Amino acid sequence: MRKHFFSGIQPSGRLHIGNYFGAIRQWISLQDSYEPVFGIVDLHGMTVRYDPKDMQVRVLDAAASYLAAGLDPEKSIIMLQSLVPEHVELAWILNCITPMGRLSRIPTFKEKVRQNPDNVNMGLFGYPVLMAADILLYKSEIVPVGEDQVPHLEFTREMARRFNSIFSETFQEPAEVLSNGAKIVGTDGINKMSKSLDNCIYLDDTDKEISKKLASAMTDPARKRRDDPGDPDVCNIFSYHKVFSTPEEIAQCAEGCRTAGIGCVDCKKIVAAHIQETVAPIRERRKELLARPSDVRDLLKSGADRARPIAQETRNEVREKIGTKLD
Repeated sequence: MRKHFFSGIQPSGRLHIGNYFGAIRQWISLQDSYEPVFGIVDLHGMTVRYDPKDMQVRVLDAAASYLAAGLDPEKSIIMLQSLVPEHVELAWILNCITPMGRLSRIPTFKEKVRQNPDNVNMGLFGYPVLMAADILLYKSEIVPVGEDQVPHLEFTREMARRFNSIFSETFQEPAEVLSNGAKIVGTDGINKMSKSLDNCIYLDDTDKEISKKLASAMTDPARKRRDDPGDPDVCNIFSYHKVFSTPEEIAQCAEGCRTAGIGCVDCKKIVAAHIQETVAPIRERRKELLARPSDVRDLLKSGADRARPIAQETRNEVREKIGTKLD
């Protein structure tokens, strides 16, 4: 019997190639070794202001993107977090043993406060506790994460140790599995891809949109003219080549950049063609899925039905350990 682990993504908007290479592609590779639980974590999405009318649209969009990118509902459980209330129950129990000072020291909390200065709410503060509950609820042995999420996973391990020390051995400490994919910086050449920074190439972008975004994307800032030599090691477009292009093209573009044998426009056209080739089947599959929204909803509901017995088994064990399970 394959073991479970939990990973999730917020329904905060369209998925981009950074999501795909930073997380989803790794999830796909783990489906044969585990039975993953992939959650669209809508409860996490409530920590920032949103339009309730858009929530279901964003949930369906995220689910369709998951499926179009290659997650297989025959191998994985794909579910909506809010349909499994055990997530919230375990989060509350963990809240009751979590020191507030520890939460305030998590680096991402300060970043979230900076991004949402007018909406610093309790959910935002307790975000890592719900994340820990998501992971521990399925007795995850591993969690695939990016480097920026390692502090959250270390907090999860601390929560497992704290619960075990107070109430007896219940949870194991999950190990991180870091993504082995290349980091994809946004088209601004500075920040990682972020919807709020408008520097993304989305999985549903058209070929024309991809070409347009790359045409204005940052390259080597020191290279001003076509006949200036450049440094591919500081060029963001060259970092895209490392992900999408063939070894021969990578070598050709590196040499051409250093000798001014190839211009940035031509270099961008090569990588644009590869990104378009990668995105096209995902975009078309996603479009087909969104044309049948009831099928996507049914899949999320059936995923929750599969996840709930696993979550309930952990919940019952936890209730017994903390003394709230009635005989």
